[in-house]
Amino acid sequence: MRPLIAAFAVAAATLCAAPVAHADGHYVDHTRWVKWGDLSSLRVYPTPAARAESARPGTLAEAAAAWAEVLADAPDADLPGMYAQFLCHWQYAEIAEPGKTSWNLEPWRPEVSDTAMFAAGCNPGGTEEPF
Repeated sequence: MRPLIAAFAVAAATLCAAPVAHADGHYVDHTRWVKWGDLSSLRVYPTPAARAESARPGTLAEAAAAWAEVLADAPDADLPGMYAQFLCHWQYAEIAEPGKTSWNLEPWRPEVSDTAMFAAGCNPGGTEEPF
């Protein structure tokens, strides 16, 4: 009986120590890189949970968890300006364009202030890509 209790205690401790990150795709269904000529764009396909959370104020911790899912799926997205674009989409996409199929992030866009990012509709340096 004592070995059974010890085994149960070890199993319970292991479950409690499991990471709380949403590696199961809680916020990001999938990502996909696309190209148009020399330009690249990362399509981030948010889950319904991401859409619901992102529409609420005060969800920066959830945004960070969602970005971690993006990087787990597309590690090459860890480029200057990409997180700022993602955060802009997280905070405003479901307000400005609810249900948009994907949140599109482009590494060729310039790094700008939060104010300029918002003013550009999360697409600094030009309009949303045509592809």
